[in-house]
Amino acid sequence: MEHRIVGTVLPVLEVTLQEGEQLVAEAGRLSWMQDMRLQTQAQGGFLRSMRRAVGGGTFFLTEFTPQGESGMVAFAARVPGEIVEVPVGESQYLVHEHGFLCATTGIELSVGFQRSLGAGIFGGTGFVLQRLAGNATAYVDLSGEVVRYDLAPGQVLQVQPGHIGMFDADMDFEIVTIPGVRNLFLGGDGLFLAQLRGPGTVWLQSMPLPHLASVIARYLPSK
Repeated sequence: MEHRIVGTVLPVLEVTLQEGEQLVAEAGRLSWMQDMRLQTQAQGGFLRSMRRAVGGGTFFLTEFTPQGESGMVAFAARVPGEIVEVPVGESQYLVHEHGFLCATTGIELSVGFQRSLGAGIFGGTGFVLQRLAGNATAYVDLSGEVVRYDLAPGQVLQVQPGHIGMFDADMDFEIVTIPGVRNLFLGGDGLFLAQLRGPGTVWLQSMPLPHLASVIARYLPSK
């Protein structure tokens, strides 16, 4: 399998598969393909598909297989951002709700973290993270610019939850309340922070989708 990422602001992941290789992607993410056969199914059975859907993914996954000796399939980012490649095996990852793009066979998707942070936050759906496990190479779609931090043991990073893109699943992670009553009600920075403690690697995204949606909403016509 070979891949390349084309473009900068709105990248495209282009993957070339050889005979006998397969790729699994979220349903509805295909952009274009050549000499490729696709099959959409509830991979892993009903319960695993339900866990995947609760974790922000799709109930169905699409499997891509070359029709001949080789084939190509491409996935375009839906918003400005970056596509990051990560090896899943000894390391597992927690990824923002809509971050999983595609992976080689062997990927296991489930809910990694779910918590309600109050009405109106994240569209009232709560804060959800997907867990990437199994044994595969995965590609994750992050929005905006990506900032990576490698935290040393005991080092703490506090982040507005929407800026969480992806991090090592074995890191100590919790949701904490912003300290100080004045900060809570007058600061305008929300009520909660995501707190991560090293060792481990964190990928942050500069443009959370809820923030983008709130900016665009100001310019939409209202009744």
